[in-house]
Amino acid sequence: MSSTEQSVTVIGLGPMGQAMAGAFLDRGYEVTVWNRTASRADALVTRGAVLAPSVEEALASNELVILSLTDYDAMYATLEPAAAALTGRTLVNLSSDTPERARTAARWAAERGAVQLTGGVTVPPSGIGQAESSTFYSGPRQVFDRHRPALEVITGRTDHRGEDPGLAALMYQIGMVMFWTSMLSYWQAITLADANGLAAADILPHAVETANSLPGFFSFYAERIDAGRHSGDVDRLAMGMASVEHVLHTNADAGVDTTLPTAVVELFRRGMNAGHAADSFSTLVELMKKAEA
Repeated sequence: MSSTEQSVTVIGLGPMGQAMAGAFLDRGYEVTVWNRTASRADALVTRGAVLAPSVEEALASNELVILSLTDYDAMYATLEPAAAALTGRTLVNLSSDTPERARTAARWAAERGAVQLTGGVTVPPSGIGQAESSTFYSGPRQVFDRHRPALEVITGRTDHRGEDPGLAALMYQIGMVMFWTSMLSYWQAITLADANGLAAADILPHAVETANSLPGFFSFYAERIDAGRHSGDVDRLAMGMASVEHVLHTNADAGVDTTLPTAVVELFRRGMNAGHAADSFSTLVELMKKAEA
């Protein structure tokens, strides 16, 4: 096992793993890589990386191991056959999965003599190695602090959220909740525009202006929600109900898919049926805290 502080193993060479390995090479690290499809390492090997012939040898090469895999199932499939080589390793698990699965994986690693730092990278591969990019981490603070210089190679900003290994995964999934739903709303807008003879470029300025207005709403409602205030002094659910129905009918009239606007209408209708017509539409947060019976 390498004893240098500037050495790292990267397991998983999809676009994200390749970007991470490349960032370490750019910073002068000794980089060992492994991937099920070995040819994905060719460009990295040309730049100076060492391709390990097996997972066992990849793990044996360095104490610090970066995992960039599809999910935790892929992690188990990759590491379980090489479990004997996990002793003494720090696994920076940047694979996407649920908070509970991150906690289970941390216990699994500990049982095999390794320690897991869970990570949630908030940028695509193009953002790896950039000072302004950020990653959430959780797990043992002492381990995080010891490896922080290497973690800052991946993204310049590192945010340790606590000892619970599930917290970084939670923060990552919170971001994904917002990202995927927001992007789907943009696709819906483009679809509606197209049905009316407009291109995506035609509505882009309006879409950007609308998106840029959201942070102000986030801040305004966060304080009220945390205080449990959903009074209808600024907005009313009944007004929002009329608006989302207009959105649904506009899409239906255009003959486009209405799955997303229908789901929104149904959530507003639940609030109306629960007697919140005169309250703020932020009261839907309270409904969403409970699964519908």
